[in-house]
Amino acid sequence: MSRAAALAALAAALLAGCGEAEKTAEPVRPVLTVTVAPGAAATRDVYSGEVRARVETDLAFRVGGKITARLVDAGARVKAGQALARLDPDDAKLAADAARAQIASSEADLALARSELDRARDLLARQFISQSAFDARSAAFKAAAARAEQTRAQAAISVNQQGYTTLVAEGDGLVLSVAAEPGQVVSAGQPVLRLARDGPMEVVISVPEGQVSRWRAGQPAALSLWAQPDIVFPGFVREVSGGADPVTRTFAVRVAAPKHPESMRVGMTASVVPAPVAGEAVIVVPLAALAKEGEQSAVWVVDAKTSRVARRVVKVGMYREDGATIESGLAAGEIVVAAGVHKLRPGQTVRPQGAAPAPATTPR
Repeated sequence: MSRAAALAALAAALLAGCGEAEKTAEPVRPVLTVTVAPGAAATRDVYSGEVRARVETDLAFRVGGKITARLVDAGARVKAGQALARLDPDDAKLAADAARAQIASSEADLALARSELDRARDLLARQFISQSAFDARSAAFKAAAARAEQTRAQAAISVNQQGYTTLVAEGDGLVLSVAAEPGQVVSAGQPVLRLARDGPMEVVISVPEGQVSRWRAGQPAALSLWAQPDIVFPGFVREVSGGADPVTRTFAVRVAAPKHPESMRVGMTASVVPAPVAGEAVIVVPLAALAKEGEQSAVWVVDAKTSRVARRVVKVGMYREDGATIESGLAAGEIVVAAGVHKLRPGQTVRPQGAAPAPATTPR
């Protein structure tokens, strides 16, 4: 081999080695990052709900029968004691008459038993009958007295049931809906009308299970009507449901409105903006920082010392316009990759850029 050929072979080998070194060198990827920072949970979510009366009651007859008259329609205002509907009273009247006849019969039996007891007492005093015979008369009198008391009680029930054939309003209010019509046969306790009682009003909203922990009884809130969005009035959380709806999996929250405008009516749509819970803090990361880890969410955390990334599973509380709230998995001061998360791999070296605080205190 000539000297020139040897030099050419050596140069080719060196060039090949350099190429392999370039191929094996790990590139340092520049990434956009944010620094996790906790902040007060300035809750600004707007929830839509329905205006309800504090007390809404399904009205029903206490006895069954055929409806002969319905005296009010949906939307009618009623007063306490006002008749709303009536049942056919014939059966109840016959039952009351039969009960009165039973009273007369039992009273006659009682009078006879009392008379026989008086005669037996006189005969016992003159020793014409034995003590056992007198005891039998005494027991017969007590049984007759008990039967008379029983028939009087049954008659009172029958008289009451005769009065139950008229359905009356138990208080002032508004008829929300009608569930039965004249000619229909209803059973005892079957709803006929729904009445919203006059008095306090409130707004009922449905809160997802991921947000219900942020609601507390007594928590202030700002309310407005969809028909009058410029009028904002105060309210407070009166009740948070203890269990989720089996169909929607949401929790009912009732927000009292003690100072509502006069134009507020049952059935209107209202908006509720809750005040933040004192001491509550929230961590928010950009939506682009989230990656899927099976059924879970994950973020890439940058080690401040080595500049290497690690994938970490986090629990997302809720999604907002400014990002996603993180309930667990991140701590204040950690650096998170904010974009391009699908191009990273565990242990990869990165060059953080724009490590700005995450929007933790942005109103939501």
